[in-house]
Amino acid sequence: MKQVLLAVGALAAIAVSAPALADEALAKSKNCMACHTVDKKLVGPAYKDVAKKFASEAGAADKLATAIMKGSQGVWGAVPMPPNANVNADEAKKLATWVLSLK
Repeated sequence: MKQVLLAVGALAAIAVSAPALADEALAKSKNCMACHTVDKKLVGPAYKDVAKKFASEAGAADKLATAIMKGSQGVWGAVPMPPNANVNADEAKKLATWVLSLK
């Protein structure tokens, strides 16, 4: 019985982490990680800091998705975030949702 519970627990952990890894892979494939990391400031803010800043904001995922596609300026200081023309609306929403899930 213990082995069954351990196996179920391991499968649940994999299932929970798989979407996060898939969305991190999307961020890497769209060159987002050239300026951002999950937990440290690079050129832009760490994704965890973005998640904290927008955690309680209504419509945060839509706002971030727009910033991913169209760019933004002045939100995190003087360095602007350029638009990412390689990201479509569905991908931007997926990336924004992933970023907001990071804690």
